[in-house]
Amino acid sequence: MVCFGVLMVNRAVLLVLLAYLSVDGCSAALTFSSKLIHRFSDEAKALWVSRDGNAHGRSWPKRKSVEYFELLLRNDLKRQRLKLGSQYDFLFPSEGSETLFFGNALYWLHYTWIDIGTPKVSFLVALDAGSDLLWVPCDCIQCAPLSAGYYSMLDRDLSEYSPSFSNTSKHLPCSDHLCELSANCKGLKEPCPYIAEYDSENTTSSGFLVEEKLHLALVSNHATQNHVQASVILGCGRKQSGGYLDGAAPDGVMGLGPGNISVPSLLAKAGLVRNSFSLCFDEKDSGRILFGDEGLATQQSTSFLPIAGKYDAYFVGLEHYCVGSLCLKLTQFQALVDSGSSFTYFPTKICEKIVSEFDKQVNATRINVPKSTFKYCYNASSQELHNIPTMRLVFIMNQSFLIHSPIYSDPENPGFTTFCLTLLPLDYDYGIIGQNYMMGYRIVFDREHMKLAWSKSNCQDINGKQVHLTPPNDDGSPNPLPTNEQQSIPNTQVIPPAPAGKASSHSSEATPCQIPLWLGLISSLAHLVCLCAGHLIFSTFDL
Repeated sequence: MVCFGVLMVNRAVLLVLLAYLSVDGCSAALTFSSKLIHRFSDEAKALWVSRDGNAHGRSWPKRKSVEYFELLLRNDLKRQRLKLGSQYDFLFPSEGSETLFFGNALYWLHYTWIDIGTPKVSFLVALDAGSDLLWVPCDCIQCAPLSAGYYSMLDRDLSEYSPSFSNTSKHLPCSDHLCELSANCKGLKEPCPYIAEYDSENTTSSGFLVEEKLHLALVSNHATQNHVQASVILGCGRKQSGGYLDGAAPDGVMGLGPGNISVPSLLAKAGLVRNSFSLCFDEKDSGRILFGDEGLATQQSTSFLPIAGKYDAYFVGLEHYCVGSLCLKLTQFQALVDSGSSFTYFPTKICEKIVSEFDKQVNATRINVPKSTFKYCYNASSQELHNIPTMRLVFIMNQSFLIHSPIYSDPENPGFTTFCLTLLPLDYDYGIIGQNYMMGYRIVFDREHMKLAWSKSNCQDINGKQVHLTPPNDDGSPNPLPTNEQQSIPNTQVIPPAPAGKASSHSSEATPCQIPLWLGLISSLAHLVCLCAGHLIFSTFDL
């Protein structure tokens, strides 16, 4: 049972009340009552939905179902982490928080350098919020070329991992609860196999799983060290196929999804950082990744949506797609937020409606570009290129963001420019919001509160102030944020107000000496209501 109450304020009011009633001549037979509502009861669900149409409340599973008990367990684990807090404010790869973008040369994905193992080895991994596993080329049977000479934009060779060369590597046995393919094992002590399949045609990675150390740098006011070695699950990718042999993520992928084996999940479970992370991609082909980042108080947000009762991916609800001043209605439309997708995809019928409206508003001629990645391309003069209509996504509860990079332009000559929409059709019933639509925003994947949040950013700041997130020197002190930039660790939960029970009809009338008490009590409660009018903050107790 969960009891809702405003802990600290109510405690103070009750102490004053009890002390006052203990004075001779002022005692009275007063009775107070309060209604207890279980946090995940049907009544609480109805309150939450009626309050603001909250989509998360509508998705609560049926009572006493398997999904319901899983929800209770997740809530218990979350509360335990909140009590313990996290060790560090932010963590980022030991080579720096910067992300890199190489355009078409490496399949339009964003990458970052990470260090793995002991002694540490560097890998250039693609950042993929649409999958969970961190894998790198390892004891290769079939891997992409790793020589820098094969990639004109790289100034150093890519790496190949080998568990036998790392002092901190340990095979993940088939008996481990994180081994999903244990049914394929001949014995429980065998290394756990994995096969990671991706949306791109015939694109896979396979091998076995190991426990390994990921080297991270930190930002904290309380730490006495610069670096952290975090235990992670690593895929030893012995055999790759499809796009992974043709320039996409040749040195591995860091899955950032909500699954148990993803790096954000493992860092949060270990209590190193809050269960949240952010990606920021700027329009100058770089960006930042921060583990533990919950973003700004002023950011917009929308709830993640479960699929079949589970939060296996970062799905959100979209209500409108706006072209210029006209907003097209999207009925019960869901989209996957996926940094591992180069571009943005909508179901074909919806995509055609958006493009049709764009055609009406743009002063350019639709053309066919042979062998182009893009389907919707145009010819326009340099002047007309500046008059392209704006595009905007509108999420549930009217939260929205402007799309800073809706087109890709490729000048053919000084007089005319070819540009293409970076929106593509998809033969699914849901959409995919790719990294191109995330440009210019600090995108927060807040798994603690199950929401996606965003704020406009140049990807060089934290909480509105410049912070250089470069790897600290081994012999130097950590680079803490100024005190006023710290994000507080949440120790309360935002929930709908529980209706107060009526006072007992048998309570006696207030005597003259009780009038100051009642005035004080009413004043305290009125002050409390004023404080909490916008967002009631409650503490929870397990009975």
